[in-house]
Amino acid sequence: MSQDPSFDFFYALEHTRVLQLPTRQLETFGTTSIHYHLLTEALDSVDQVRVREGTLKAAKPQILTPQHMLENQMEGFQDEESRRFMSWLRETHPNLRLLQYGFTIEKQDVQDTLLTESMEVVAGNVLEAVKDQSASSAVLMGVEQPWEVCLLKLMADLVEQSMPNQIQQLQQRNLLPNPGLAGQEIEAAFASAEQDPERIPYLQKVLKRHGMFEQMQDRFFATVRRSRG
Repeated sequence: MSQDPSFDFFYALEHTRVLQLPTRQLETFGTTSIHYHLLTEALDSVDQVRVREGTLKAAKPQILTPQHMLENQMEGFQDEESRRFMSWLRETHPNLRLLQYGFTIEKQDVQDTLLTESMEVVAGNVLEAVKDQSASSAVLMGVEQPWEVCLLKLMADLVEQSMPNQIQQLQQRNLLPNPGLAGQEIEAAFASAEQDPERIPYLQKVLKRHGMFEQMQDRFFATVRRSRG
């Protein structure tokens, strides 16, 4: 195998296949523990398969806003151009929300077993063994080195499977507002204020709640002036 770390990284990702994902999705408001079996062919050996069994923990996703990204510069993006981009993002997309996932590999608990069987036989046996724990068990095939990188494929698949439901749950609790619904509420508040000046304080409240007051203050004050004319 190449000694180039970047080559090993992409080689590992390209040669990783998830055979079974947990049927239970990642928790939205708590920590999720995933029990995994990673199958790899032993180096320089025929019909020898190493089975690593361990735990992958996923913390509850963190909600990142443009304001948060501006105040807490993301690693590797700390120059002036990046800061200007973050400022632009905050001003033009105030309702944008990103979910940040944190995973921990419990390496101290990894069990390592070397079996003298073909990969097909070992994979079939492992899948049969964990079928009753399918809610929290994952099985994947990867490479011997760097084997930790293979778990990135599992992480990505878990996020892809869980994110739609997590976004829905966060929106239901108004923790991840729907930009479309926010726009509808703002437009309704403007229309109400145009017809009834006493609704102007409510309009201001709606704009501030959605973080849109600064961006729409010209329109807001124009509405105020018309109400006095």
